[in-house]
Amino acid sequence: MQKIIFLKYGELSTKKDNRNYFLKILHNNIQKKLKNVEIKYDYGRMFIIPSLEDFDKTILKLKKIFGIHEIVIGYKTLNKDVEDIQNNIIELLKNKKFQSFKVEVKRSNKSYPYDSMTLRKMLGAFVLKNIQNIKVDVNNPEIIINVEIRVNEILIYFDEYKGSGGYPVSSLGKGLLMLSGGIDSPVAGYLAMKRGIKLEAIYFESPPHTSQKALEKVMSLAQKLAVYNNDIKLHVINFTAIQEAIYKNIPHEYLITIMRRMMYRISAIVSARINAKVIINGESIGQVASQTLTSISAINEVIKTPVIRPVACLDKLEIIDIARKIETYETSILPYEDCCTIFVPDHPVINPEKSKCVEYEKLIDYESLIYEAVKTRKVITLKEEEEQKFTNIL
Repeated sequence: MQKIIFLKYGELSTKKDNRNYFLKILHNNIQKKLKNVEIKYDYGRMFIIPSLEDFDKTILKLKKIFGIHEIVIGYKTLNKDVEDIQNNIIELLKNKKFQSFKVEVKRSNKSYPYDSMTLRKMLGAFVLKNIQNIKVDVNNPEIIINVEIRVNEILIYFDEYKGSGGYPVSSLGKGLLMLSGGIDSPVAGYLAMKRGIKLEAIYFESPPHTSQKALEKVMSLAQKLAVYNNDIKLHVINFTAIQEAIYKNIPHEYLITIMRRMMYRISAIVSARINAKVIINGESIGQVASQTLTSISAINEVIKTPVIRPVACLDKLEIIDIARKIETYETSILPYEDCCTIFVPDHPVINPEKSKCVEYEKLIDYESLIYEAVKTRKVITLKEEEEQKFTNIL
């Protein structure tokens, strides 16, 4: 018997004619994450053979790769004789302590001489005969003995781990995440990656009003997301001149609305330059003044690029639960302000008028300011457990 890890696809198995496209991308993503392993796959399973000392480490890495429904530690044998299957099961159960069990058989090889029900009974009877003080419990067994009869091999396994599900990252194109230092946007990025979107991120800094610590906080969040994305390019926009022009010339109740319109314009330009199909952000309906439906409509109208809001209909506690799960929460609550919070007026408008937005924007030369901000953006490539690579775009 050979000890292996194999993967169950879940949602990918519904793709029919497109399944091979998704499986190739999943294979490539796993190959990037895992070094020095053998990977083979077919329409039913993907097989991974790490060195014996790397099994636990491999499982942990696989749990953070989207497109995997379940991760299984199993044993493969090429001998299909029933007696050999029975003896292999007893050998594998030697070091397991249990009082109840059941047998599950899946027979994808329809030419096998026994059907699933017959083989299940034969294997269950053999276990009862050879192991003392145990019983069959089909409803709540302590251990489930899984046997898969495949065309080229037999799989026996007991231990299954839940994967992250979703689609393999990059299988559905690229998106640009508007990444702030808050709780919501990293969660939005995580949920977008789960649907197969490869991420780059954009961050708006406003020195000296925002600190180097605020940038480092966002870089840390991006690096946590890079675990699922293989790497993330973070586009850092110097927003100081735009923000100061808005603060000096725009009625203060409209500060946030106009600021967000400028951010959307810049994000749309950067999206086009990196061939991203969508913009992603952490807006949650009604959470703050700029996230009422009226505000979202007034802000969104300045661009044609589609905007995805994965957390739009989640409440704050639901978002926090996901942030804790993906280990971004503790970083997000560090007390370093971003440019969305430093100039918040006492009474921001919650139902902005689009005509007023257009009128107020005429008070500043925002097109030249945006051009300069995009031209001087800084790109930081963040990779999991590797040094960041800094690149200036001039």
